[in-house]
Amino acid sequence: MNLVRLVCRHKTALALGVFFLFAIVLLFLAKCTSETLKPAESPGAAPRAEARPKHSAGPPHAKQLSSFLAVLVTTGPKYTERRSILRSTWLTKHDPEVLYWFVVGTEGLPPEDLQNLGSEQIRHRDLLLLPDLRDSYENLTQKLLHMYSWLDQNVDFKFVLKADDDTFARLDVLKEELKTKEPSRLYWGFFSGRGRVKTAGKWRESAWELCDYYLPYALGGGYVLSADLVHYVRLNVRFLKTWQSEDVSLGAWLAPVDVKRVHDPRFDTVIITSIPVTNSPSKFLNQYLF
Repeated sequence: MNLVRLVCRHKTALALGVFFLFAIVLLFLAKCTSETLKPAESPGAAPRAEARPKHSAGPPHAKQLSSFLAVLVTTGPKYTERRSILRSTWLTKHDPEVLYWFVVGTEGLPPEDLQNLGSEQIRHRDLLLLPDLRDSYENLTQKLLHMYSWLDQNVDFKFVLKADDDTFARLDVLKEELKTKEPSRLYWGFFSGRGRVKTAGKWRESAWELCDYYLPYALGGGYVLSADLVHYVRLNVRFLKTWQSEDVSLGAWLAPVDVKRVHDPRFDTVIITSIPVTNSPSKFLNQYLF
């Protein structure tokens, strides 16, 4: 009797308690149902917070750099002075249509050289460091493949000038003439088809079996390629035979391709006797383009 009287006395409070308890149970059941209906993720899927690409402007592998003309200068780890001279001469002017990099292989370098290159990179931000390439003359052709593959994957460009670190180039003249050319299958430089295959010395080609002469290739301190030919080289990198000279190798790779070879004596940097070396900004700039 006492219990019945107690219930009757507090029936309002008990009714409210039962109502809130019922509401909590309903909310719990609704949450469990929504979790159950979510699509299951595969075991190897990335966490949902990381599923989106970091750059929402394009696909995950979109090229983040863009230029009309890319310049790749092959150089060695210790040639700091040469790079400094190029920065203060023909690479000194900032041009939004031109991007340039000094290309260096870093595999096997001692810690001191790596530290020096790191400091130089922090200061200038113009080094293309290739960690999977040992920098040596014997690896120049591999270096060419590495840097063209990187360029094709990371930069949206029209043309590339490949130059040596002892070359002086008139980029203003070069760029203006490129704007008059079709940006397709262009191979522009100083060509030679009379070169006998070297059988001794630094440029010895022990694996050359095609003929007695090199196939026509652009030689000297630099040449220009259009972006589609760089793309062609990257796509076929696993099938390309490499030779000692990177310029000879490129000429052989493009020999069967329908390219526009433009022979231009202004790319002839081998014969420089008509240009006094004393007029050069430095003893290192011994090859002139244009």
